[in-house]
Amino acid sequence: VQLQASGGGLVQVGGSLRLACAASGSIASCNILAWYRQAPGKQREWVARITSSGTTYRADSVKGRFTISRDNAKNTVYLQMNSLKPEDTAVYYCHCNAIRLGIFWGQGTLVTVSS
Repeated sequence: VQLQASGGGLVQVGGSLRLACAASGSIASCNILAWYRQAPGKQREWVARITSSGTTYRADSVKGRFTISRDNAKNTVYLQMNSLKPEDTAVYYCHCNAIRLGIFWGQGTLVTVSS
């Protein structure tokens, strides 16, 4: 499974962005799809994940602001980000955990929130 993330960019505080991660293969093979992020000088951290059954989980820092979703027909996972804050600035990575195939990462897309 190859993953291609897109949708990052420069946005002002309080703005919104939607990230997309398109898979070359079927994302139906991904038991868990997730988004992680890595801010400058910090470790990569988990942001949100969605299971194959559609159950979602989000980190406390993004609850109420970010929403993860998946479209198996389009082989794409999304991250809708609202009410963005400067501390959301990071490179965002999509992640697929396919029990039968392994773990896959996208190349990352940069989100910059300006104050």
